[in-house]
Amino acid sequence: MNKLYPLKFSPIIKEKVWGGSKLKNRLNKSVGKIEKAGESWEISSLEDNLSVVENGFLKGNNIQELIEVYMGDLVGDKIYDEFGLVFPLLVKFIDANDYLSIQVHPDDEMAMENHNSFGKTEMWYVVEADKEAELIVGFNQTMNQEKYLQNFGSGTLPEILNIEKVAQGDVFFIPAGRIHATGPGVLFAEIQQTADITYRIYDWERLGIDGKLRDLHTEHAIEALDFEYQNSYKTNYSISKNESIEVANCKYFTTNVMDFDKAVVKNYNWLDSFVILMATKGDTQIDYSDGETLIIKQGETYLLPAIIDEIVLKPIANESRLLEVYIP
Repeated sequence: MNKLYPLKFSPIIKEKVWGGSKLKNRLNKSVGKIEKAGESWEISSLEDNLSVVENGFLKGNNIQELIEVYMGDLVGDKIYDEFGLVFPLLVKFIDANDYLSIQVHPDDEMAMENHNSFGKTEMWYVVEADKEAELIVGFNQTMNQEKYLQNFGSGTLPEILNIEKVAQGDVFFIPAGRIHATGPGVLFAEIQQTADITYRIYDWERLGIDGKLRDLHTEHAIEALDFEYQNSYKTNYSISKNESIEVANCKYFTTNVMDFDKAVVKNYNWLDSFVILMATKGDTQIDYSDGETLIIKQGETYLLPAIIDEIVLKPIANESRLLEVYIP
């Protein structure tokens, strides 16, 4: 059997009523004739959206076929034992040229009961943001279901939502149950559980791609919502050059940010998991497996199989930034 290597998958582009042009113009995605490209699914094992390899001898194979053949060598033994042929994460780049619907996602228990699916805990990393760009995450005051329903019913829901001005590098962890939405002018990476369940709460009275109002999911949303108020919803962290800085850590995934301006050796022999690398700034050379090399360009995503124990990252120009994602 040929040796596994870093895998690049063909992005799956999703048209969204709120999508824009940055996936094409800033991240060099091939979007075809799609005018409002909202999402680029970089790695997906959802049944009707299976990612397909586009590099190396495995080109043309989908992610389920790879897991079936390589099992723990690809994803890690403990992950294969738990998830089987399902890749446990869905990773995307998202371009919001308008407000997303105000929404919430169910946790594992609710999602399994209602949809036979995993829940959806996720995180956002802001790749770029226009001046004055903002997003919605959580409530701006102590909240309970009764008060929420009063505002929802009177059309004053936005008044109780926490609005954050955002800039490049901002991180927001969004556990299942947390109300959220992003505003226009935000290009971000999203790391999430493998699920595609969204309960729309409010959609700004706009029409969908088909010219009709999109469905709302009011009853499910009330059941899913976590009304706990927090003083801060943004993840605070400090970059340290040439090191992995943790910005999210939960039972579903760990995400680190890496800024580097020199060669960095990454050893993963302690980790029983694949590693996902998402290039958010600059191009990077990856050296791996007996002198093999590749270039990960800004806007690209690679999957490092669990069997690869060590790589060397080298910035092509002055500085590069990657997201490093794995299962703890």
